[in-house]
Amino acid sequence: MATWNSRGLRGSTLEDLINRTNEKYLENGLALIQKVPTPITPINIDKESRHITLAYFDQKSTVDYIGVVQGIPVCFDAKECAVDTFSLQNIHEHQVTFMGQFEKQKGIAFFLIYYSHKDIFYYLPYEMLRFFWDRAQEGGRKSFRYDELNPEYILPKKHGILVPYLDMLQKDLDDRIE
Repeated sequence: MATWNSRGLRGSTLEDLINRTNEKYLENGLALIQKVPTPITPINIDKESRHITLAYFDQKSTVDYIGVVQGIPVCFDAKECAVDTFSLQNIHEHQVTFMGQFEKQKGIAFFLIYYSHKDIFYYLPYEMLRFFWDRAQEGGRKSFRYDELNPEYILPKKHGILVPYLDMLQKDLDDRIE
């Protein structure tokens, strides 16, 4: 099992944990999830190493991950939060729009939030995000507090799976049926 220091995960480490989880899900025939690359336009390229040293983003990216789980289309974004209040500035309007359109096509959209100060991964269903988003658009809080979240969507610790989000995806599906 991976461990990390008390400074918490960095974005790329969180991404690495999710990528390794997705590889494990693929090996076990459970899911095919791909990291969505962010398109860039290089400005400067080091001629010797052929590495990009300066670039800008071509377009707004939509989500971090997209794929299919047992025939169900899924998309999600991963965020890290070091305090109990998650600022909605960390989420962009085009992401919310894309996720809404994805859900209208019968896909499942969600966020994985790592609360680094608590060492907790949280599955935030699109519907819950949409509630917080709409509240902010109507002049309410521009954030949500950890204590506003449904504790049933905290990801369980699971041996061999670093970010075990499939259990919460199943709960999300079950909750939609009720």
